[in-house]
Amino acid sequence: INKLDTYLYYVFIRRKIMAEFNPLTADANLKSLADTGKNPLEQYFRQPKVYITLPSKGKYYADGALDIPETGEFPVYAMTAKDELTMKTPDALLNGAATVSVIKSCIPNIVDPWELPSIDLDAILIGIRIATYGEMLDIDTKVPVTGEDKTFQVDLRKMLNRLVTVDYEDEISVGDFTITLKPLSYRKFTETSLKTFEEQRIFNTVNDDELPDSDKLARFAESFQKLTDITVSMMSNGISKITIGDTEVTNPDHISEFIDNVDKNVYQDILDHLDSQRKKFAIEPLQVTSTEEDVKKGAPKTFEVPITF
Repeated sequence: INKLDTYLYYVFIRRKIMAEFNPLTADANLKSLADTGKNPLEQYFRQPKVYITLPSKGKYYADGALDIPETGEFPVYAMTAKDELTMKTPDALLNGAATVSVIKSCIPNIVDPWELPSIDLDAILIGIRIATYGEMLDIDTKVPVTGEDKTFQVDLRKMLNRLVTVDYEDEISVGDFTITLKPLSYRKFTETSLKTFEEQRIFNTVNDDELPDSDKLARFAESFQKLTDITVSMMSNGISKITIGDTEVTNPDHISEFIDNVDKNVYQDILDHLDSQRKKFAIEPLQVTSTEEDVKKGAPKTFEVPITF
């Protein structure tokens, strides 16, 4: 292609473009372009309000369940109106679906909230609470004995900081065994909670005066056995590997069989360790000191108030 060919091609294209341009329809064309492109309101969508780190530091997630930012800090968006309505649906809250939906909406980097380790749950919910309503949480309660209504404030930032600065100890030596642990996923945690709730509900029917004593005893024994099985199953699900010498066991069925048949002392050592880790990541109740006036009215000098979201 020589210079003359290039020039003629340029003239042809320029004339074609100019011929197709009609100033009378320009506005309509631009509007059509906007309608098929990005939403012009996108700039007014939610923006991250806070950034949090996770207590797990991103460990224990299934592949593809978590998109970790380079900084390790996860952006948290405020809840939408739809999210708030979702969190008010009792059935969805009970089976975990509401919590999963809201987490996906407010922390998109958690791709599959069902797979998040249980030690991350409270920190995540606190982060969403801060992003939506602010850093302070009002807690309404009644003073013991006097029954007087009181409102206390809790700084959620302090609660969040405590959760993200403790470590989950995922290995324990018991005799000749080295037990490698993992927190329950939110899916397993929810399934276990639902089973426990159902069995406790059945367990409570034992107090039904209309039931014959023989039926009460049978239901009591059945429910007690199921609750025991749930407790043992939780421990099995919380173990990822058992090592003894050069042998490593990761098969869940083998681990479950081991827990069912191991010496009571080994079982208790593992249970105590799991319980100590659970307490490290639990929301501590608010410690309240009563005023002198309330003490004179009969209130205790100090009392605890549970913190719920």
